[in-house]
Amino acid sequence: MIEDQFTELYERHHADVWRYVARRVVGSDVADVVAEVFLVAWRRLADVPSGTALPWLYGVARLVLANEARGRRRWHELTLRVAAEPDQSVVGDHADAVIGQRDVAVAFGQASDADQEILRLVAWERLSAAEAALVLGCSRATFAMRLMRARRRLRARLGPVGDGASQTPGAAPSMSNRGA
Repeated sequence: MIEDQFTELYERHHADVWRYVARRVVGSDVADVVAEVFLVAWRRLADVPSGTALPWLYGVARLVLANEARGRRRWHELTLRVAAEPDQSVVGDHADAVIGQRDVAVAFGQASDADQEILRLVAWERLSAAEAALVLGCSRATFAMRLMRARRRLRARLGPVGDGASQTPGAAPSMSNRGA
């Protein structure tokens, strides 16, 4: 039955899609985007690949989120402005880890949307290169090259960040990629 197939897809992957979207959208928009993703899945149930449904759903979510790009862009610009402001609320001794995390956040915020998405797929979603390539609609080799370049650009942004004390272990999100 079609309903059973959709129900199984929904129950198996709803939480993963929710987390994927929640990392990219602020507030109550998450529910709307997730609902749109599963509406597309319902309409195109025959197109959902049996072995790789989750990367396919991530790809749909990515396209739905692209339709929300203007709102995300405003949020991104606001984040950059806030990160650029001197932090006057912190008094006293600063921990190296906090500075390192802020440095990474600023460097990540300065990255292009494409680089951010590539890094999120491997660091947050923990997808392999093959799975992430499915999400982006490119070959594994193309994804691997994009990932290498995104990592290099992020490291370049982190390079001139002072004396290196801010680059403490654990300050940067893991950019390791299983299967890469």
